[in-house]
Amino acid sequence: METIIIKLDSRKMKNPDLDIRYLLPDAIEKYTDNKVCNNGYDYISDTEIGIWLETQDAKGSLDLILKLLKKEEFCQNDLSETAEIYISSAETAEFEKCEKVYPA
Repeated sequence: METIIIKLDSRKMKNPDLDIRYLLPDAIEKYTDNKVCNNGYDYISDTEIGIWLETQDAKGSLDLILKLLKKEEFCQNDLSETAEIYISSAETAEFEKCEKVYPA
């Protein structure tokens, strides 16, 4: 399995509701037909949270995730404008070992 991390910064969000840590991965699982699955979350800093996802193909799944982020708002937040996405070919990779792929 490979790792995708979606980093959210509460300072950039219209509504920094922590429920997003559950709503977003659930929506991604459903939208990708379980090709991308929830793998937990962690605090990256005082204002940033990382949502870990696992998949067989992180780069190949990126387009589906971006389509969903552009299509829907989560807790009144347009994440296509505020989220950062990181990937790694390693399973459950640490944030520092992932490569930022969005925004470029």
